[in-house]
Amino acid sequence: MFKTAIERQVHACRNQEFDRLICKMPSGWLIAGEKQVVPGYCLLLPDPVVPHLNGFSSDEDQLRFLRDMAKAGEVLLELTGAARINYEMLGNLEPSLHAHLFPRYDTEPKNLKTSPIWLYDWDKAVSYCDLEDRSLFEELARRLQGEREST
Repeated sequence: MFKTAIERQVHACRNQEFDRLICKMPSGWLIAGEKQVVPGYCLLLPDPVVPHLNGFSSDEDQLRFLRDMAKAGEVLLELTGAARINYEMLGNLEPSLHAHLFPRYDTEPKNLKTSPIWLYDWDKAVSYCDLEDRSLFEELARRLQGEREST
């Protein structure tokens, strides 16, 4: 039925059955990362799913996705106090468009602070299901949904 994990996740979000769902955005769904390798890691999934950034049927759909990614990053930056947000769209292992949003902190270990996030030990990262405090994601949803309602 589903070719990719992204398709499965989008289907679950549509049915409000995805445990890491943060909120609906104009271009798709914002979800929390399964492994919180840095606090606040999340992903934007387009709905409908496309294979890559150039797979949208219109320029407006593509721009909507990029605007949503930037808006989520802006609010995430405000909420986390991170030094910056790293954005990544890879698609090598999972051939459906999805954008990773990684808050990067001044407090990260010196040997990892300027390295790609993929060099972290993901096996030691806190799983989303083990997070005791999900208030960051709840506030992120509240602000992003409030932003949509005011436009």
